[in-house]
Amino acid sequence: MFVGHQADIPQIKIQSPEANAVIKQSLVGPDQGWEGWVMRLFTLGKNGYSPRHTHAWPHINYIVEGQGILFLEGKEYPVEKGSTAYVPSNALHQFKNSGNEDFVFICIVPEEGDR
Repeated sequence: MFVGHQADIPQIKIQSPEANAVIKQSLVGPDQGWEGWVMRLFTLGKNGYSPRHTHAWPHINYIVEGQGILFLEGKEYPVEKGSTAYVPSNALHQFKNSGNEDFVFICIVPEEGDR
């Protein structure tokens, strides 16, 4: 069993030439007893974006706050608080903050996606 709070979970700044203003927090995963999966929280600051990339695992996303764009397989989808998205395995994708406030989303991946 695990009960925690976002404020107590370490923030990891993503350092990559393909990303800007990205912070990741691993909220729940194997260390908290959820074997095989990880629920992460990403915060993209103003003008923030994740790398445009692919990988062998799918992920599920839920937008917590702000406005953004999900680039998925050549198409751009506007997303906002309350939006959900499923990104299949090997799909080219990227998240961008399109607003003036933080863009915050939950991303659930298999454990190998959080290494």
